[in-house]
Amino acid sequence: MEMKNIPFGTTNWAEIVPTEHKGETGTAIWRTQQFDTVRVRMVEYSVGYLADHWCSKGHILFCLEGELHTELADGRKFTLTPGTSYQVADNAEAHRSYTKTGAKLFIVD
Repeated sequence: MEMKNIPFGTTNWAEIVPTEHKGETGTAIWRTQQFDTVRVRMVEYSVGYLADHWCSKGHILFCLEGELHTELADGRKFTLTPGTSYQVADNAEAHRSYTKTGAKLFIVD
């Protein structure tokens, strides 16, 4: 990822208009900022959220609250808790996430 054409700035995430994205179950609320080719999001997953697709997009995720479980297409499973993160490249390993309790993440992709 090359970060360019992004002047210094601050973001008050409470002021970003949320968008709702339905999962197979539950919902995800995204607050999104686009900086040139870099997308940055604050995402809140509802209790019982399960993604409705396998994702091949690269991301860096940092868990702020709750617990997020991520399953890779090859069957491996990982859990994020507050203060932990994961990273994956574009088209590297298909993944999908779910949470029983809800979670809040900071995501860069």
